[in-house]
Formats: sequence, C-alpha cells, structure tokens
Amino acid sequence: MGIPRRFTIAESSHRILDPFTEERIRTLGDAIGLSPGATVLDLACGKGEWLCLWALDHGILGTGVDINPPFVEAARERAAELGLADRVDILEADASGWVSKDPVDIAACCGATWIGGGVLGTLDRLDLSLRPGGIALIGEPYWREIPPTPEAVRGCQVESVEACTTLDELIESVQGHGWDVVEMVLADEHSWDRYVAAQWLNIRRFCDENPEDELVPELRAELDVAPVQYARYQRRYLGWGVLALQKR
Repeated sequence: MGIPRRFTIAESSHRILDPFTEERIRTLGDAIGLSPGATVLDLACGKGEWLCLWALDHGILGTGVDINPPFVEAARERAAELGLADRVDILEADASGWVSKDPVDIAACCGATWIGGGVLGTLDRLDLSLRPGGIALIGEPYWREIPPTPEAVRGCQVESVEACTTLDELIESVQGHGWDVVEMVLADEHSWDRYVAAQWLNIRRFCDENPEDELVPELRAELDVAPVQYARYQRRYLGWGVLALQKR
C-alpha cells in the first residue's frame, strides 16, 4: 500500500506525524517507565521521532518500520543527526505484515491502525512481536464530543460518526479484547494545532513553488476550506491519544 503524495507534501516540515508534541511523547516515555536497553518496535513509524526522543531520553533500542520512502529517509537522517544510528534502526517495509524476529519490550502503532484493519486487529499484530508482559501502544482518534450533524463529521475529516468511538468506548473495546489499559497520554488543542495548522503552510509553499504540479488544484481547494473546518469542527470534536496496554 502506497502513501498518497498529499500526506508527504502536507507533512513535509513535520518531525512528528501525529497531533502530539515532543513534550507529550516524552511524557509517555516517562509514564511507561522506559529504561536503558529496552527494545521498542514502532510500526508505521513515520519519520522516527518517537524512537529518537526515547533513545535520547531513556537509552532504548528502537526499530521503526514504514512504507513511505521519504519518511524512511527523513527518519534515518534524523537518527544520524542525533548520533543515534547505532540505537535506532529504520526499515522500509509494509508494517501491516511485519513481525519482529525477537520479542520486544514495547510494540507501538501510533496513528496508523489501518495496518491491522482497526484498533483490535492492530493490537493482534503488535502482540505477535511483544514479549510476555510487554506493553503495546496504540495511538488513535476518538470523539471528544459526538458531532451533531453530517457536515460537522465531514469537517472533522472523518468518514462517518461510526468511524470513531468516544474515549470510553475505545477503552472498553480494548479491555473486551483481553488487554488492560495501564496508562494513557492525550493530545490537547495546542498539540492538534501544531500538527494540523503546520500542514497549511506546507501546502501553500508547495503550491507556490510547484504551480504546474497536477496536485495543485486539489491542494489549493483543500487550503480554501481546511482552516475554517478545523477551527469550526475538528478542534472541538476530535480527540487523539495513546493508550498503553498489557495483555491479561
């Protein structure tokens, strides 16, 4: 499965490809008690910033898997820039079929549960690489409030109300699948702003610098409506967070 160019363009300046800030990634690492030498697998790792921050802060050994060549290249460059090439290994591969040869302490998929067909399927996928007693991390959107109209749902860039659950329903679903929720760290409006609003500048710059590109009309149309939709709907109704889970 390829990644549409639109995402590569919109997230070109991003190091973190989720509505999280460095502070929240570091908070999560502290919360789950990462320690030197802990092994972490990040499926659909994007540009590898989660692994790099945790390698810097906690001395973990990280493996990231992503299918998007520009993101893989950026992740490898970031690890080298930080002197972490011997601690963070980035692989270009389809994360939906990846299983670690050796069981890991932490297995994560933050923001890409499509690799397992949804949250529960992705948990099953992570479990294949996880040592007994290890921690799985799932990053997923949820409804902070149920949008009152179809227009509001579309304004949140979500296909339907049913495509997301509320946070309590998300927790109930993973518990019902045999996992204990042992920690969680959630995005807030600021971390959402830094993720979404930064995309608008990336899109505008791309359109200005590549006026003949075939994607420009689509991107220009997006830029015409995205900021208003975000401010009116998405910022209010859509949440995102990471659950830390241990199998029962």
